[in-house]
Amino acid sequence: MRRLTKEENSWILYDWASSAYSIIITTAVFPIFYKAAATNAGVSAADSTAYLGYTVAIATFILAMLGPILGTIADYEGIKKRFFMFFFSLGVLSTAFLAFIPSDQWLLLLICYTFAAVGSTGANVFYDAFLVDVTPEEKMNDISARGFSFGYIGSTIPFIISIAVIILSQNNIIPISTTIASKIAFLITAVWWAIFTIPLLKNVKQRYYIKREPNPVINSFRRLGTTLKEIQKYRALFLFLLAYFFYIDGVGTIISMSTAYGTDLGISSTSLLVILFITQVVAAPFAILYGRLSERFTGKKMLYVGIIVYMIVCIYAYFIKTTLDFWILAMLVATSQGGIQALSRSYFAKLIPKEKANEFFGFYNIFGKFASIMGPLLVGVTSQLTGSSNAGVLSLVLLFIIGLIILIRVPEQKTSNKNSSGSISV
Repeated sequence: MRRLTKEENSWILYDWASSAYSIIITTAVFPIFYKAAATNAGVSAADSTAYLGYTVAIATFILAMLGPILGTIADYEGIKKRFFMFFFSLGVLSTAFLAFIPSDQWLLLLICYTFAAVGSTGANVFYDAFLVDVTPEEKMNDISARGFSFGYIGSTIPFIISIAVIILSQNNIIPISTTIASKIAFLITAVWWAIFTIPLLKNVKQRYYIKREPNPVINSFRRLGTTLKEIQKYRALFLFLLAYFFYIDGVGTIISMSTAYGTDLGISSTSLLVILFITQVVAAPFAILYGRLSERFTGKKMLYVGIIVYMIVCIYAYFIKTTLDFWILAMLVATSQGGIQALSRSYFAKLIPKEKANEFFGFYNIFGKFASIMGPLLVGVTSQLTGSSNAGVLSLVLLFIIGLIILIRVPEQKTSNKNSSGSISV
């Protein structure tokens, strides 16, 4: 097996760093902390879940608007890493600030969470675009899958520490409240995220770029218009983005809303944390497995598998009632969560011109993030109308069905860019 380069290892390590945010803030500790704060303030379970969904929708809308514009500007030489650093810093600082917000201020918690989510998601736009800079096309499936796998493994370490602090506080073994323990978890996340991002900042360079020119902002908007036309010109790319728009919406919504959903089912916070930890452990090897199987069966066929698994998840979620049911649901998600995300990223990276990676990943972001507005809103509205979180999750099956139908229609084609030069002038 080929030995990984320093650039590939540094790129992969960012997933190790940022996944702590994904599990502790997006999925586990923060949602439980927020739900408790909202409940203490007299907000009903269905309403607090809906408000969290609306908050996720707002954050993703902001990035959906900014992604293509910033991505186009970031294609200029030396700009990509600057934009990455801005959003990375916003995410880390906002995550740390969550620890200093009074626990009874549930609305302020959601506002700060919005900034943290914008920072995290914005950094990921440019991190994803760095994939074309660190590895050749034939290794993209493997490297992308390794990133998600290392992310799952790495996130378990700060997660275990956070769980330990929370459980010890709950059992009065350490003299702090559960509230303080949760806030310590927020600080652990920020520190972990910051430290393990250093290798990427040090070792990863923007190899593919457009030479700087006068009036870069004006010219960026011109290139943005050209890119819109190019996306429509490449049928495979355009259809893939449409399919991605629908199925990744369901994936992202299940990730961001899973803990709130489990809380509504009456599952204890301790059980939820343990389930989420095991989910991370199980997901790591499955992400690698998806990457390996894609080399044998193609990435597109493995995407079919992931979408079908998620359809089963949505249907099963409607009927679950017990903690055991939630365990089964979580393990089903673990088999495909990392694989479907990793292969989507690498499949798209193979279709786009490398020197315009940020620009095209900006559209990848806008399709993904606009879709992420629809999913949480769908869950929120359905939950409020029916008074059932189960029905809200079931409604997501429609998104996977549409995504699968469109993905089947994506024509097979060779990668669109074999150019190995480091820059291009336009």
